[in-house]
Amino acid sequence: MAGNSQRRGAKRDPAKKKGATTGSGGQRRSGLKGKGPTPKASDRVHHPAAKRARKQQAGNPRKSSAPGDVVIGRNPVLEALRAGVPATALYLQVRADPDERWRESLGLAQTAAVPVFEGSRADLDDLAHGGNHQGLVLAIEDYEYADLSDVAIGNLLVMLDGITDTHNVGAIARSAAAFGASGLILPARRSAGVTASAWKASAGALSRLPVARVTNLRTSLTELHDAGWMSIGLEAETDTTFADIDDDVLSDKVVLVIGSEGAGLSRLVSETCDFRVRIPMVRDQESLNASVAAGIALNAVFARR
Repeated sequence: MAGNSQRRGAKRDPAKKKGATTGSGGQRRSGLKGKGPTPKASDRVHHPAAKRARKQQAGNPRKSSAPGDVVIGRNPVLEALRAGVPATALYLQVRADPDERWRESLGLAQTAAVPVFEGSRADLDDLAHGGNHQGLVLAIEDYEYADLSDVAIGNLLVMLDGITDTHNVGAIARSAAAFGASGLILPARRSAGVTASAWKASAGALSRLPVARVTNLRTSLTELHDAGWMSIGLEAETDTTFADIDDDVLSDKVVLVIGSEGAGLSRLVSETCDFRVRIPMVRDQESLNASVAAGIALNAVFARR
């Protein structure tokens, strides 16, 4: 076939000048460059060259260290890549039927320089912890939490007490960044952390807003008080509103403390707050979602500054 190609006027493969052996197809680095709009062989997921490259790079996914947080399924993986969630690898199932979501996910991963690996269905089942991955698994970087001193650098902080929904963490981070907070504070126990779901809900805010994870919220509040911060906790069972707090308090360094939707603030954290305020609303209504309440409270502080 090589002789036929040369008779048709095809250019001599430069890879063969570098010692490519018979049967290799001359697939060296210089021979994989695309010509015009044609993608490189290594960029075409089902091309033998792409499969060889992924096998050389990844080995057997089962033998590699399993990723901690993963996004599985074609829609979630695509949405995560579109949102710029920091990923360490994209895993593709061998012989899975590609569709537009598959192709766009692969393209986004390559554009973001995310390594692309290929494995069997059993391999991806292991990586997805048995979940319905639909042939795509996206591994997410472990989030690096900041120290309390690293986030307490502005004049507005948000502390979350007992928020267990990762989507709420991301949504609150988005509002916190929008209203000028310098950081988010989470407890190390009984709280959601920064996961792929939180990254997506934050719409990129978590790439700009540092998050500290502390051992004890009450102790951290006390440390902040000693450093000149005032704390305001959201609580339904109080008559005080933001309108009752002086401007000089709200314009100074403020820690806004948000409790869970059901239980609210824990007792010790509530007792440690300088102020406890409620959001005025129609009587006999369900409590607000934590992220909605946080957004309203943050706007109330921002508007008074």
